[in-house]
Amino acid sequence: MVALNHCHPFIQNHTLLSLPFLIYSRHTNCFASFPTASIPPRSYAQPRTPLCLANATPEQNFNTLNLPDFDQGDVDDYDGEGGFSTPRGFRGRDGEKDYDRDPEFAEILGTCLDDPEKARSKMEERLRKKRNKILHTKTGSAAPMKVTFNKFDFSNSYIWFEFYNTPLANDISLICDTIRSWHIVGRLGGCNSMNMQLSQSPLDKRPSYDAIQGANVTPTNFYNIGDLEIQDNLARIWVDIGTSEPLLLDVLINALTQISSDFVGIKQVVFGGSEFENWKESLTSEDAGCSVHKI
Repeated sequence: MVALNHCHPFIQNHTLLSLPFLIYSRHTNCFASFPTASIPPRSYAQPRTPLCLANATPEQNFNTLNLPDFDQGDVDDYDGEGGFSTPRGFRGRDGEKDYDRDPEFAEILGTCLDDPEKARSKMEERLRKKRNKILHTKTGSAAPMKVTFNKFDFSNSYIWFEFYNTPLANDISLICDTIRSWHIVGRLGGCNSMNMQLSQSPLDKRPSYDAIQGANVTPTNFYNIGDLEIQDNLARIWVDIGTSEPLLLDVLINALTQISSDFVGIKQVVFGGSEFENWKESLTSEDAGCSVHKI
């Protein structure tokens, strides 16, 4: 039952007053009598149109609606049937992407119930491809970095790194800069344990340096180094240190220990060995989490 106040201007419409099912109700109260119209129930499948818009054109209907303020782009997407359709998708805040309309993500959700393993595989592949765009907190590890040696040859060996998580771009840059600095100092003979006059002198005496003794020490040079290769949370680098100089290794281990504690957690460092856990020689695709960084 819909009640229409006869004092309201729009009930003067002769079409409305001539409805065959128009019934007048009488009320003995302080309010003026008003006509009532009985409207047959409609199916829920039909769109609901206000009586005041029943005889209006679609253009008049749109102009009469009390709509919130839209920009011109939103108005152009009005489909004329009581809704808005836009191929661009809803964008909430400025520049915010509608992830509900991501076809790749929709495909993953669609296979979640039918084939969970396939959905999991697709999600892992998506994370590998977009890992550089994912922002999350990355800190060092409180656990000490484990250091082991596996038939290490100073003239021809790999140094393996295992991180707790896949390193981000900033982490990789830090590791590369550290190794590059280590190689430069070693190539210039800066890590020569045969000439450590100051560190071996007594602390209670004034430091002194014998230039002749330092010039006559056999030099130790870092001959060659390869590129840093990364596969997910594993990395390796080939080195040719040349002479057996353990001080060079101490310098690198000390630097990596501090990096693991303050910046990116390193689970372990292994000196030597041609194989390491899940490392795959044939895996070179960047989409699979592989990358090579020049030292």
